[in-house]
Amino acid sequence: MELTGKILSIVVPPLFFILLFLLSPLLILFKLLHLVRRYFNAENVAGKVILVTGASSGIGEHIAYEYARRGARLALVARREDRLRAVAEKSRRLGSPDVVVISGDVSNVEDCKRFVQETINHFGRLDHLVNNAGISELKAFEDYSCITDASRVMNINFWGSVYVTHFAVPYLKRSRGKIIAISSVSVWLSPPYLSFYVAAKAAMINFYEALRVELGREITVTVVNPGLIQTDMVTPEMVAAEGWAWLPLTSARSCARGIVEGVCRRERFVTEPKWYAVSFWLMALCPELTEWYGRLNMNPSPKRY
Repeated sequence: MELTGKILSIVVPPLFFILLFLLSPLLILFKLLHLVRRYFNAENVAGKVILVTGASSGIGEHIAYEYARRGARLALVARREDRLRAVAEKSRRLGSPDVVVISGDVSNVEDCKRFVQETINHFGRLDHLVNNAGISELKAFEDYSCITDASRVMNINFWGSVYVTHFAVPYLKRSRGKIIAISSVSVWLSPPYLSFYVAAKAAMINFYEALRVELGREITVTVVNPGLIQTDMVTPEMVAAEGWAWLPLTSARSCARGIVEGVCRRERFVTEPKWYAVSFWLMALCPELTEWYGRLNMNPSPKRY
């Protein structure tokens, strides 16, 4: 068995690249045809029920507005009820026929159960679940005096999405609905001082990729990787500490529009802005370069932020 493994290690990699080179024209044609089909068969979400977590600000807020413009009914979830009500009112003005506000914390499993149940009680169905709620913490790993403090980032960013998904799946199966998981391009770039944030977002990607296989064709899963988006979470201090101050910030509205369009086209992955997709290939082909850049530009004193 060990000999077989050694032979495969020698033969498989070059054989794979040879086949990839030979089949690349067919793969490109397949992807183009698939893209055209999805473009002309985009989902009409008018009247459908969308549950958005973390909807009180940032990307989540503008995702709510984009769905509202398309006539969807909304269940908006966040901890800040006063802010949620303002988002709900604007969503109604933009075209949503019905909006319900549900306050609570995604890191609390009972709250997550209640989010879903109140949505079903009000609307009678659920079509899209947008797992957007998240927080970040700019802090060096060695600066955690109590390492369990980092669990808050994991609980909200990862477990919060898992909890809501667990309770939503039975209803999404009935509607053959969609799950949208908001991750981050930071998963590919591994920026310093955001180790637990990156870990949580990477866990999201792998969890929803596995779930995509488990759920088969009953529920569509779209994983979203936003880049530097202008929100309350992405501050100039954070961008400077990561060495990315030279990059332009994309508006949350533009990002949300791209996300909802991708979801309606049943895309597996959505990256906004789209040019950030290059960072995936950069990390895959030359991880040493991204590591070198991160070390070269990281601020030595992130605690002051």
